[in-house]
Amino acid sequence: MMEVNMEVSWLRVLLDNISSYLSISSMDTLYSNPAHKYYTRGEDIAKLLQPVLENLVGSDASPSELLNNGFEELSQYVDELREQFQSWEPLSSRIFYVLQIKSLATKLRESSLEVFQLLKHCEQHLPADLVSPSFEDCIELVKLVGRDEVSCTIDLALIDQKEGNGPTSEVLVKIAESVGLRSNQEILIEGVVLASLKDNAELTENNTEAEFIEGLISLTIQMHDHLTNIKQSQLGCSVPVPPDFRCPLSLELMTDPVIVTSGQTYERAFIEKWFDMGLMVCPKTRQPLSQTSLTPNFIVKAFIANWCESNNVNLPDPLELVQSSKPFPLLVEPASDYDDECDDSQPLSLVDEPERGPSSPMKIGGNGRAESLDATKCEKLRQVLSRSVSAPGIVCEEVVSKSERISNDAADTSVSKTERIVNDAADTPSVSSKPVWRLPSGRHFHHHPGIVPATIRETGSSSSIEAEVKKLIEDLKNSSLDAQREATARVRVLSRNSTDNRIVIARCGAINSLVDLLYSTDERIQADATTCLLNLSINDNNKSVIADSGAIEPLIHVLKTGNLEAKENSAATLFSLSVIEENKTKIGEAGAIEPLVDLLGNGSLRGKKDAATALFNLSIHHENKAKVIEAGAVKYLVELMDPAAGMVEKAVVVLANLATVKEGKVAIGEEGGIPVLVEVVELGSARGKENATAALLQLAMHSQRFCNSIIREGAIPPLVALTKSGTARAKEKAHNLLKYFRSQKQGQRRV
Repeated sequence: MMEVNMEVSWLRVLLDNISSYLSISSMDTLYSNPAHKYYTRGEDIAKLLQPVLENLVGSDASPSELLNNGFEELSQYVDELREQFQSWEPLSSRIFYVLQIKSLATKLRESSLEVFQLLKHCEQHLPADLVSPSFEDCIELVKLVGRDEVSCTIDLALIDQKEGNGPTSEVLVKIAESVGLRSNQEILIEGVVLASLKDNAELTENNTEAEFIEGLISLTIQMHDHLTNIKQSQLGCSVPVPPDFRCPLSLELMTDPVIVTSGQTYERAFIEKWFDMGLMVCPKTRQPLSQTSLTPNFIVKAFIANWCESNNVNLPDPLELVQSSKPFPLLVEPASDYDDECDDSQPLSLVDEPERGPSSPMKIGGNGRAESLDATKCEKLRQVLSRSVSAPGIVCEEVVSKSERISNDAADTSVSKTERIVNDAADTPSVSSKPVWRLPSGRHFHHHPGIVPATIRETGSSSSIEAEVKKLIEDLKNSSLDAQREATARVRVLSRNSTDNRIVIARCGAINSLVDLLYSTDERIQADATTCLLNLSINDNNKSVIADSGAIEPLIHVLKTGNLEAKENSAATLFSLSVIEENKTKIGEAGAIEPLVDLLGNGSLRGKKDAATALFNLSIHHENKAKVIEAGAVKYLVELMDPAAGMVEKAVVVLANLATVKEGKVAIGEEGGIPVLVEVVELGSARGKENATAALLQLAMHSQRFCNSIIREGAIPPLVALTKSGTARAKEKAHNLLKYFRSQKQGQRRV
């Protein structure tokens, strides 16, 4: 049922997350994303949800606990999917990435169906204008959103491969197209990244994952071999070209063969182009290369010249190929969507066969057998994988408790913290007991030791930075305060502006030493160590490493005892760590809220802003709201609503969040929050007006006394103005509050 006076925060968060998701359609890189088709499917669902949820926000009804849980889960999936699309890196595993996106898209689809079914169940309790179009129609439309079986195709190919039956070239083509591997270069890069992922799995003794990745590597090798065979048939030579005469990158006859330090031979122009991309790794062996020196292979060059003369073959011009619009011969501009048909505009396709029409189903299977990949086949695959721990695929598990679920770190710290924290919503309990597919552990992007992005090449070689960091770690452990001061100051500089430096510093093991120095009695060392951890926490993977290194309690120690700079950066670091859901609980339980509130009331302007941001993010976790209120945060927040304090925006968004619980409503009313909230509705920014109106709505619905106080403060005129000139969300909230005033007035007349 729909109940009155329940929290509606997750409904607002869900709407915000849907808006953020739809906004990424303007990203320049979206259409080159290998999982773009999943964005389109998510967009279709989001556009179905948005008007229904907006109408619900504007109604008098509030969601029941079960429905609120559904909004919470759906909000998480929308936000995770957005983050994955925004965090795509070209030098990452396309297969892992597409599998991850596909898994999230499936969860989004199923969660949306559950929400619409819950709404349909309580349809009779909703206003008539809220159920048009009908929820039944919405359910049918969500069911029509495309379903994809790429994970089943990959797992079946791995099973066939393990049994020695395949996969066939047709299956290789389908997998390659599904994950956006449309060139020899992309296939080789995929092999490099997968090899790194396999090494990581073996280091952690995750044998199941290592076996799965080994199977994927074998698939990429077969894709490369298949492409090589196709290229051989297109060279136009009357006799086969010896494999050693062809560049593994260009697949063309070599004109200027050179040897890299791994001992492999490539066409000079193409291996130099490879290095220019930051790929300091041998394309064929995947061995990291310590240097880019190239040695001419005169012997192979002479053999090629003799072979060409004997067979009347002209050598290609590699420079002409590199400088053309297609620097790698097989690199094809991706289409706007990756579907199951081959693109006949491509100069060279992975498949050397007639194009299938859209009505022709994909048949798969090794050893010549043809099987339709339907729902029954996928279900059979799920049963096989769930029974056998040795099956090379994704493990099928039952939904587990909140504390055991995999959470994705938030990304893009360049966005305003106050604007980000609404999207960094809590991990959610499942409202379904269905099995879920869980990807192998870790993110889809891992830095291979031979992949060196441009930022490292500009600031220094990876090996030189790594050597320097290792020396600095020794100094961090040194008993000399002078050595520690110099080392922490240098690490602070290295971690400040370079993403890749942050990765190297963490990989070398500096985090534990920096955490230890948070207890230093030297103020400079303590402040620099805190700032280093703040800089390192910008990297998503480092967030978990820092928290797992036991940094939370030492950071709270700094928050209580450090100098002004150390306290500010400690608060900012705690905010950064709290992006991970489980850390919200840990930070709250460790006692961070009280010193954060103290910093909010007594710190510098910067310290107050960092404290407000951290407190908001922590208060997203329901259990922390009461702690924030009990620590006296509301009093300080109301004081900071003074425009002279320069913190109206940050204060009002925290108050709006705290107003979703009873204790928060009472505290805001008793601390004199109503007049300043009304003032923000009248004079604040667009975002401030929206949040202030949301808080006032919560207060008005809590008690008649607060409702009367809001009216006496003169809220009605600015609210009426807001319904005409505010943002879409602000208009809805203002309209909802005015509607509530009218209903209360009519009720009093009846009495």
